[in-house]
Amino acid sequence: MADSKAVVLNYCQEAEYYFDEGCFINELSNSAADPQVSVAQARVAPGETTRWHALDGMTERYVILAGSGLVEIGDDITETVSGGDVVIIPPGVRQRIANTAEGDLIFLAICSPRFTASAYRDLDDKPATQ
Repeated sequence: MADSKAVVLNYCQEAEYYFDEGCFINELSNSAADPQVSVAQARVAPGETTRWHALDGMTERYVILAGSGLVEIGDDITETVSGGDVVIIPPGVRQRIANTAEGDLIFLAICSPRFTASAYRDLDDKPATQ
């Protein structure tokens, strides 16, 4: 971290919010004090698909924790993912993920450098639903 101090960030379920991309987000670690990386927990409800989007200037990694889904990256990858799988998405590449299971799809979204809203580009032409 920038100030070289150890920190413990405690989990807070109440911090989860709905993001217009089509999923719930809980920012576990996203601070200017640690600009190299951010970690968020994402939750996609059964039957839902996130909007096509891209993140400019950052690599995003999905670490699938629970459930299963179908991830689409660019024009080349459409693959089923489940617990333990890691998806690496280069900067600026379009992406989305669908929950194909009966329970929630839960994954960590790890961005480097850290996620900022200005990097997010919505590429979908359909309205978001909740």
